[in-house]
Amino acid sequence: MKTLRCTYPIIILACVSTQSLAAGFQLNAQSATGLGRAYAGDAIIADNASVMAKNSAAMALFDQPSLSVGAISVVSDVDITDASYTPSRGQTVDASVDDIANNAFIPNFYYVHPIADSGLTLGLAMYSNFGTSVEFPDDYVASEFGGETSLTSINIGLSAAYQVTEKLSLGAGLDIIHGEGKITRGSLLDVEGDGVAYGFNLGLAYEFNDDNRIGLSYRYSPDLEADGDVNMMGEGEASSINIPLPDMLELSGYHRVMPKLAFHYSVQYLQWSEFDSLTSDEFSSSIKDYEWADAGHISVGTTYYPSESWELRAGYMYDHAPTDTLQSMSIPDSNRHWLSVGTTYKLSPSQSIDLGVSYILGEDTAVEESLTVVGESHINGVVESSAWLFGLQYNHSF
Repeated sequence: MKTLRCTYPIIILACVSTQSLAAGFQLNAQSATGLGRAYAGDAIIADNASVMAKNSAAMALFDQPSLSVGAISVVSDVDITDASYTPSRGQTVDASVDDIANNAFIPNFYYVHPIADSGLTLGLAMYSNFGTSVEFPDDYVASEFGGETSLTSINIGLSAAYQVTEKLSLGAGLDIIHGEGKITRGSLLDVEGDGVAYGFNLGLAYEFNDDNRIGLSYRYSPDLEADGDVNMMGEGEASSINIPLPDMLELSGYHRVMPKLAFHYSVQYLQWSEFDSLTSDEFSSSIKDYEWADAGHISVGTTYYPSESWELRAGYMYDHAPTDTLQSMSIPDSNRHWLSVGTTYKLSPSQSIDLGVSYILGEDTAVEESLTVVGESHINGVVESSAWLFGLQYNHSF
């Protein structure tokens, strides 16, 4: 396995580049708690401060300040099998390759602070929603389709929630997204840049009673303009690249059907159709076309409460890939199945430790891609992917 080396301005909070953990280049790695249930119900359960990554309104469910700090380690395996490459001149050759995804370490930080006797709760978060890192060998036979594709991001969230009634709470937040990326395709393309963009999120939390609640959240993701160096054959040089990011809509529910048993679920919709191409305002043509379709995931989970000190959880997620009419070896994608288990151990009434483990299995996906420079070259193969995620998190209420 390759291991990613990060040199990032806030290294402890931004070593997030990996083969994407969700469809497209979305990351589902916001907390170890959520990891242990495949993020089912994550926008409303509110068992610790990490809920603000999914739904700012759910912060209103806290009655005391709460801190969560954690990290998720990712071990990825992505192979291209049964692949053949036909250059613009020459014979068709084998283009199979193993282990093109980088491993990663993804930290997170959350703090929620209710303002006494006001109905208002404030929050601060640092985590990531997007990232990918796929790297083919330097001597890969089809360099115009391989090379390196890397995106790292950090989301700094400033949020507020207000309890409108005993049952209804509303939330909103500002997202400050710092991203940097690198793309190489042999002598055809060389891109490296970084930038900052601003988004926002809105949330709603509704409690039917202490044991049943739902949450709804919307997150606006802006286009990220990264400044740097762009060199593209046929277009020349540019100083920036535009990276469209998808908006997100999520509905979650939590139902404690018995004193020791709860069921929860989430449905997330991502507007991946926004990610139609990578462009530069200084070029007359696009840098790379993708033309993805809207997609999302469905997850279901359960939590068992055997004692005051322990919680056990499990979940399943089906994550639908956004790739549509165009396919790409540079961001190999497929429908994915998550199998997750996790636990919470309470060190004291105010402190707890969360552990989460997920195994992600991608469906084998046939990919074909063509490129015309002088003549047409072509590659086809089957993408096989899987990953293990291991999460650890510390929670403290004050």
